[in-house]
Amino acid sequence: MKREEGRTNERPRINFRPLVCCALGLIFGIELYFAIRFGGVRPSDFCIFLILFSLCLVPFERRRVLALALALLLFGGLGAGLAHLNTEQRLRVKPDGEYLVSGMVGTFTVKNGRTDVLLRDLTFDGVPVGGELTTSLTGETFRAGDIVTFQAKVTANGLPMSGDSDSIYLFCNGIRYRVGRAEAEKTGTSGNVLLLSTSALYDSLRSGMGGTEAQIAYALLTGNSHGIDTGLLEEVRAGGIAHIFAVSGLHIGTLFAAVMLLFRKLGRRAYFPALAAAFVYAAFCAFTVSSVRALVMCAVLGAYRSMGRKYDYPSALALAAILILLVSPCEWLATGFRLSFGACLGIALLGGPLKRCLCRIPHLPRLFARYLSANLAVQFFTVPILLEAFGYFSVWGFLFNIAFIPLLPVFFLTTLLFSALALAIPPAAAFFYAAPKGLLSLFVFLFSAADLSWVLTGFSLGMGASVFVIALVMLSDRIRLSNAVRAGIAACLVAVFAAIVVLENVVFTGCRIDVYTKDDGAAALVRSPHAAVLVIDGDLGLADAKDFLARTYGGKLDGVLVLAEDETEAINRAAFLPAAAVYARDAVETGLRETALVFGERVEIGGLVFRFARRDKLAILAEGTVLELDFENPAALGADFFLDSSDGGLKFFLENGIMRTWPR
Repeated sequence: MKREEGRTNERPRINFRPLVCCALGLIFGIELYFAIRFGGVRPSDFCIFLILFSLCLVPFERRRVLALALALLLFGGLGAGLAHLNTEQRLRVKPDGEYLVSGMVGTFTVKNGRTDVLLRDLTFDGVPVGGELTTSLTGETFRAGDIVTFQAKVTANGLPMSGDSDSIYLFCNGIRYRVGRAEAEKTGTSGNVLLLSTSALYDSLRSGMGGTEAQIAYALLTGNSHGIDTGLLEEVRAGGIAHIFAVSGLHIGTLFAAVMLLFRKLGRRAYFPALAAAFVYAAFCAFTVSSVRALVMCAVLGAYRSMGRKYDYPSALALAAILILLVSPCEWLATGFRLSFGACLGIALLGGPLKRCLCRIPHLPRLFARYLSANLAVQFFTVPILLEAFGYFSVWGFLFNIAFIPLLPVFFLTTLLFSALALAIPPAAAFFYAAPKGLLSLFVFLFSAADLSWVLTGFSLGMGASVFVIALVMLSDRIRLSNAVRAGIAACLVAVFAAIVVLENVVFTGCRIDVYTKDDGAAALVRSPHAAVLVIDGDLGLADAKDFLARTYGGKLDGVLVLAEDETEAINRAAFLPAAAVYARDAVETGLRETALVFGERVEIGGLVFRFARRDKLAILAEGTVLELDFENPAALGADFFLDSSDGGLKFFLENGIMRTWPR
């Protein structure tokens, strides 16, 4: 008996999976490189890696230790090296200036008399350049595959700033340039069949369905949701099901399973036409991260089954991550990558324990318990990602996903099948689109009539996000721990998580300053135990200001201070923010009647004193210390502490005259 107990205790905490260890090493190297290069190293970001690697080491056998060390060194170094090469390549850009631009339209969005396009195969003044370019072309006639030419001022995109989701999106997608609105001429058409197919699909849907249903159908099939009405899209996001418009594992998996069923008489060989269909569809959708992840996992699943072997979900997931990151290591920064893999990781780690818990509920069918457990696992793992990326988490997400995920195959396959028939027989397009249009009309009616504005927002998790994920990992049955130890660790981590969230969002003493930058605009949220004041400059858009508050502060502001040469426009923008009053230096006529406006050089709010040095410079007196806030001029001018917009995304804490960076 003692010998058996000894053998049990010597069992590894985590089964050794070479692909999982290699994926962890690769991600560790990429994360370390980008943390140093872009945003500074936060120890909390690496806690999960250290915990997983330490658990993999138990028991400390020489071969196990050497294998893990080799995987970490080789793949960690490979990840950092590839991330560096990828970054340097994307920084090779032409200087800002006026160019004759020519390029091929990759993706397009038709809206309000213009076409927003992403151009590939670029040339500036006849010289080929790498990367892609975004612009808005006058007119609604441009489509994917069109080659366009125009003269315009081109601006190069720089390195992404930590916390700026837009700049990270541009960087991850290789979008190196941007142009405002341009007058373009179509000079040719590409021979790319996939691009021409997306254009034909768009025009077919637009003529056969028309209206909002056509835009939803196009988003459902291609992942391009930019053409959907903004209000409807916001409601869908608030409902927590915006992922149905991202070509994901649900789409690829549904198509794969449908083709497998269609060719079931081929037996195991049905895997080949199913994989071919999934590959063509992923190519049609431009090989997005989620589609590639699903394609790889379907390929591994089919290969395992065709060979009669048991499917290893974690290894398949790790293989998909490795393949994607080897080709494009910067995808690790993308929200889409983290959501896609985070959802799958949640199912892999928590699906089993949650299913066993739900199966204990009397009269709850096992199939439904399994379905609920998968939904809960996905929700748990995507909460911190959604909060960090978008500043909110849908309260309705779990309920809507329970209802819509089983319906998605019906919506998707119906729309896909009848769209293919409509493209093949154009005269009968209206007839073929009748069924999917009816289904999508119900979708539009539901989200147009429902009020889904109740979302969790206005706070930051900070380091709590890492603690939250670690707690979820420790609850997984993939880690061999006794129930008592598992519960104890989880309880401690939950307590730490709660303490971090409270400290991150509540100011008990001193003064907290959160700095935010977006394009040419900037803002600073100044908080004390008695007041919360937002300072914005004239270049910050209303949507960006609301996005900043969604990530930092959910209550009513005691005031909004405007730093702008054009105070009238900035005040009108600030009036839409949840604040008791709007403050500016010089009295101007705005026409506002319902908003409290206060003008003057000196403002005192809740013990904080603000003094306008000029329209775009502000001095703050807090804790007996003078701070100067200047969004334009990087000169300190004798202040005890100087803050400018280049410190984007940082948090500062002032107490007893000492200023320090707040842990992130």
